[in-house]
Amino acid sequence: MSGKQQYDDESVIAAAIAVFWRNGYASSAISDLTEATGLSRSSLYQRFRDKDGLFQEALVAYTEQIVAVMRSVKGETARGRLEALLREFRPDPSSRPPGCLIARSCVEISALSDEGRRLALEGAERQRGVLETMFREAQSAGQLPADTDVAALAWHYLGALYAVLNLPQAGIGPEMLDRMIEIAMSHWPGSSRS
Repeated sequence: MSGKQQYDDESVIAAAIAVFWRNGYASSAISDLTEATGLSRSSLYQRFRDKDGLFQEALVAYTEQIVAVMRSVKGETARGRLEALLREFRPDPSSRPPGCLIARSCVEISALSDEGRRLALEGAERQRGVLETMFREAQSAGQLPADTDVAALAWHYLGALYAVLNLPQAGIGPEMLDRMIEIAMSHWPGSSRS
């Protein structure tokens, strides 16, 4: 039956996420994407328009996944939830590679199309928004001082999360990541510092 789609969009997008996550946008060749997805060049172009179209769908799907994981992390307190979130995203070679497709996309933002740039920045903003919401709820519950700048705190801890996600690519091991998380948590407003 001609004209009938012979592939599963979710599987194709998952395979594309892995390629873009590993290589970045600029270094991901069409041949890498066709090999990973199993699509022919013509099927890729027909369904996604071009590499950028596939990247955009992959980045949207990745953003939805990572934001859902961030929202699902639990803790007894906001501080406990934040620490659990940072530990949740330590790289695990058996389940996901180090790095973050959103952070990587922001780093190579000049190589992206206007829409790719918009989606990368929106992804980072959504991640930051999860943290800011958590901190505003903590402030309302008395778990953060009333004068805490929760917007700046959200950016600060997004930076810590990006460090946890990305520094293993520079050779940082699990023990050092745990120490980094401990230091990040020592900066929780109202924490006693020695």
